[in-house]
Amino acid sequence: MSDQPVVPQKSPHILNLAPGTYYWCSCGRSATQPFCDGSHKGTTFTPQAFTLEKPSTVVLCGCKHSADRPFCDGAHASL
Repeated sequence: MSDQPVVPQKSPHILNLAPGTYYWCSCGRSATQPFCDGSHKGTTFTPQAFTLEKPSTVVLCGCKHSADRPFCDGAHASL
């Protein structure tokens, strides 16, 4: 298995989310992008947990190459 993530899309996911804890897919294999569905099992990847205290609009990385995971930092522009 590759140690590089699959790139499911070269743009961010802009979402309005309720308060709670979420698990962002870091491997790119999840069928429920941008969230983890367990598809990383058997790889070196693990989901990235993040918690929102209030309703928020978030910009989550879709390319899996952000240095500010799980948030988009524009890394998709160089892929």
